Amino acid sequence: MKKTLAVQILLPCLLGFSAAVQAQSNDPVAPAPVPQSEFDTFEVPQIRVVPITNELEHPWGMAFRNNGDILVTERGKGTLRVIRNGELLEQDIAGIPEVDTGDIRAGLMDIKLHPEDDSIVYLTYSKPLEFEGEQERTVALARGSLKGNELRDVRDIFVAEGVDTGVAASRLLFAPDGKLIMSVGGSYVFAATGEYAQDTSSHFGKLLRLNDDGSAATDNPFVGNASYQPEIYSMGHRNQLGLDFHPETGDLWAVENGPQGGDEANIIQSGQNYGWPEASYSRQYRGAWVTDTPWLERFAAPEVLWWPSIAPSGMLFYTGEHFPEWQGNLLVGSMMVGRIPRTGHIDRIVFNSRGEEIRRESLLTELKHRIRDIRLGPDGHIYVLTDEENGALFRIEPVN
Repeated sequence: MKKTLAVQILLPCLLGFSAAVQAQSNDPVAPAPVPQSEFDTFEVPQIRVVPITNELEHPWGMAFRNNGDILVTERGKGTLRVIRNGELLEQDIAGIPEVDTGDIRAGLMDIKLHPEDDSIVYLTYSKPLEFEGEQERTVALARGSLKGNELRDVRDIFVAEGVDTGVAASRLLFAPDGKLIMSVGGSYVFAATGEYAQDTSSHFGKLLRLNDDGSAATDNPFVGNASYQPEIYSMGHRNQLGLDFHPETGDLWAVENGPQGGDEANIIQSGQNYGWPEASYSRQYRGAWVTDTPWLERFAAPEVLWWPSIAPSGMLFYTGEHFPEWQGNLLVGSMMVGRIPRTGHIDRIVFNSRGEEIRRESLLTELKHRIRDIRLGPDGHIYVLTDEENGALFRIEPVN
């Protein structure tokens, strides 16, 4: 593992600054609970928001079981909750691994169920560890078997190489070929870890491709190259918080946070480098450009850019039957726009027949919630998590 002297010296003050600009714990005006309400949109005349619960504490990820249960992770508490028959159960799932929740943005993150057995649960989380005599953390992937209200036989099947500064996001997605895609973020110039994204010995700032047992897929692009971690599928990323496959092309897409502006949606290709932090359209939080080279030919270019930043988190290509007008649209959750609190929403992006962006629509700006995750439910409706102290899970459905 690598940890620079700059990280050791600057980390306390930088994390304090980052928490102020990224989290909203100091926001004096908390958003109201999500109400049942109706909103006008463009292609669809009206949509209805139906709250399922407003009692989640900073939820992060969700998964749908075949029995109708919805499993939801709560980041800061490090707990896994169950929503059954539309009700949030009081008791959380036992057996969760020890989660480092010492930083406002660390904790329990994403959840995925095995595509062939939905009792096998995968969780990404901030894992405490001792490094050079100090308590640090990294990002780990755990797997366990859900029996009743307990996760059993839990063990880490992958642990990222590198030291997390407490802000490394991690999403999970099973590919059609059964491989598990895992993002590991945490490559931040402001926290002196920007170098991680181009460091081939580190998993941070990378997209990984794993077997379902956590081992590296044998056909990954850098397998056999001793200079690279074998799990790496793509690199040069800052912090990826959303993954999905395009329903027509089969391409893997990922959304990625920039600091101020320069958020990206990328089409991920095996072995590609996406440039962070050597090439970026972003400014740092204090205003300076990250680099004077927004694009270099040797790096893959983003497919979609956001300026100002929308802090994208969670993404979904819509393929349900309830909104035929939205078929193939990209829905991206936003936590805030331009560093302004209470501006979270959902971005709906429309493409033409050649896959080129032609328009965007901001949805649910009136709720003023940070949108953390967005998924298509087994009923074809859109399910959304909001990252708040009184976080919500709600369903989007047509009014008619």
